[in-house]
Amino acid sequence: MKVVIFAGGRGTRISEESQLRPKPMIAIGGKPILWHIMKIYAAYGHNEFIICLGYKGWMIKEYFINYYLHNANLTVDLANNSVEVHDNFAEPFKITLVETGLDTMTAGRLRRVLPYTHNEPFMLTYGDGVSDVNLDKLLQFHQDSGRICTMTAIQATSRFGVIKMKDNGQITSFEEKPADSGTWINGGFFVLNPEIKNYLHDDADNIMWERQPLDDLARDGQIAAYRHNYFWKAMDTLRDKEELEGLWEKGNAPWKV
Repeated sequence: MKVVIFAGGRGTRISEESQLRPKPMIAIGGKPILWHIMKIYAAYGHNEFIICLGYKGWMIKEYFINYYLHNANLTVDLANNSVEVHDNFAEPFKITLVETGLDTMTAGRLRRVLPYTHNEPFMLTYGDGVSDVNLDKLLQFHQDSGRICTMTAIQATSRFGVIKMKDNGQITSFEEKPADSGTWINGGFFVLNPEIKNYLHDDADNIMWERQPLDDLARDGQIAAYRHNYFWKAMDTLRDKEELEGLWEKGNAPWKV
């Protein structure tokens, strides 16, 4: 099944890094977070990707065009301008890179890449979030639901740590970023049927995917939530990047498969 990835936004909340490169190209453990996301899908046999490009999209193109050489051992003979490849570490990815506009909203980006999905069901996610979601179970859930769209729902966590205390003010414990039980948010990792085209209107370039299309799907009873209770993390800020980097360096990255 093909996988569409949003990778065209400006990433303004992590501008320390996104001034130099598109957010999906910010590295975790020496590899772009986009690569980490693709590896999650590849672990479940999904190796065909459609990348929605926008801001600094040429950097993503150059990365994949030169991926083979960047991950190989080489002998370069400058005298005769030749390159001998000894070993390579290429991935079994087939990647379609689509220019979807610099300022196009996410609904418009999705609408622009629909021709590359060949009127077949496909997966969709954001180019800045990783998870240990079981994609086989997600896909089965989607097929069983019979709906046009399935969204992976994750429990929101508090931005800050919280304290627990007694009525007299005595603090009994601290909890770092606890899950807000009962509150679920959009975690990406969608599965979509071809009928999604009916929810992406001619003015989609000016509309967020998370607004009119999802609202209309909900109104029509055509969106289901696959609840994921385990690891999920979006790289919105520099602090998020540092947390992901720390997990990777310690060999404790739950999304690594």
